[in-house]
Amino acid sequence: MAPDQLSTTFAALADPTRRAILARLASGEVSVTDLAKPFDMTLPAVSKHLKVLENARLISRRRDGQWRPARLEAHRLREATKWMERYRIFWEQSLDRLDQHLRELQREDKKHGRGK
Repeated sequence: MAPDQLSTTFAALADPTRRAILARLASGEVSVTDLAKPFDMTLPAVSKHLKVLENARLISRRRDGQWRPARLEAHRLREATKWMERYRIFWEQSLDRLDQHLRELQREDKKHGRGK
């Protein structure tokens, strides 16, 4: 994923309303009207959120007569997840090293009679 696309993805995900919209779309296509129901906002406001998600390519919309459902494009989330995965591995390794260091300190304390 290009850095610009990654920035666009994370900017779209920064808003809790947009994350909630994506969560609803995870179970299938939904119309704008149905997406707007749980939110205390107007349809135009929901449409603006959808536009941001669409520009980030996290959703797609199609026209089916009067119905214009939105659909999650999960592969974009997978690309962001791959980017974050490197940092999860870094933190797990760092915490593993810290755990090992603390165990060594505890062994030293016991060895010198300072342990409980």
